[in-house]
Amino acid sequence: MRVLFVCLGNICRSPTAEGVFRRLLDERGLAHRVHVDSCGIGDWHVGKGPDARAREAAARRGVDLSALRARQLDDADFAAFDYLLAMDHDNLAAIESRRPADSRAHVGLFLEFAGMPGRAVPDPYYGGEAGFEEVLDLVEAASRGLLEAVEARLEARP
Repeated sequence: MRVLFVCLGNICRSPTAEGVFRRLLDERGLAHRVHVDSCGIGDWHVGKGPDARAREAAARRGVDLSALRARQLDDADFAAFDYLLAMDHDNLAAIESRRPADSRAHVGLFLEFAGMPGRAVPDPYYGGEAGFEEVLDLVEAASRGLLEAVEARLEARP
């Protein structure tokens, strides 16, 4: 199983989701069965680590983002991942515009897994510390729902 989180620049929301979801997988003993990654629509931050504010907020909740590095969405991701999860509607539109007709991946908004269909994870980049805490709250809720969906798919596999 392979999960890809997608935001605009891959330095705030999607690496936060990657880190939180990895932690949940570790806690459930599923890290060896699920590959997790994140990327951005744009290329502005390729090779850079997550925003310091995102790293600090995540660290306060026991999530280490320090080893992550930004990368850009690649056409090969559509074949490589089972889930491509967008943080907002613009990210989703960008993914859909590049999605090959034969892609079998689940493409959608991440917060669908928190029971919040149509809702976006807000971009905290231009705001203060509270924005990064809100992102973590939303990401943690959606990650729990995603974990349930992933576990169900893993159980269904022979």
